[in-house]
Amino acid sequence: MAKCVVSRRSRITPEREAELYEAVLGLLRDVGYDALTMDAVAGRTRSSKATLYRQWGSKPQLVARALRHGKPVDVSEIDTGSLRGDFHEIVARSDDARMERDSALLRGLARAVHENPDLLQALRELLIEPEMTGLDVVVQRAIDRGEVAADNPALKYMSHMLVGAFIAHPLIQDRSPDQAFLGDYIDSVVLPALGV
Repeated sequence: MAKCVVSRRSRITPEREAELYEAVLGLLRDVGYDALTMDAVAGRTRSSKATLYRQWGSKPQLVARALRHGKPVDVSEIDTGSLRGDFHEIVARSDDARMERDSALLRGLARAVHENPDLLQALRELLIEPEMTGLDVVVQRAIDRGEVAADNPALKYMSHMLVGAFIAHPLIQDRSPDQAFLGDYIDSVVLPALGV
């Protein structure tokens, strides 16, 4: 699959870029991905569509970058000295209100990615792969410290376990995941599966 490459020719300040991303996320929450248009983003942000396309290239790229910008933490930078500590610190850096908003956004995007291969590709490149790479760094440090066996068969399913909890909790419990649930899930499911 070819990588999406966006040429950034215009000069948008970081503050203006953050404002645009917040507007995109607000529109996603309000109308969903399918109804979100570049016209609507331009209107809400007092921008021109030409600027949006020149800066981001496409709606999928803009949405994926807005989601990436909204991530509260770079997982790979967390190093508390233990895998349990790292996982709990990841959870602690996102408050319950943010998790509720993010969970609603992800549920809304779940259907859209099946119908929009460009969106799926953009999300994989800009959001999913960096997160998985960050988790790999955290887990590799745990392996290097001797906390996790390098040949543990659960390692290849770790990201599935973590993402699965985030997605399944609203379906099963009819509420968004929160810090208490995720902390307990890490201690009860993820760490035992990894032999910690």
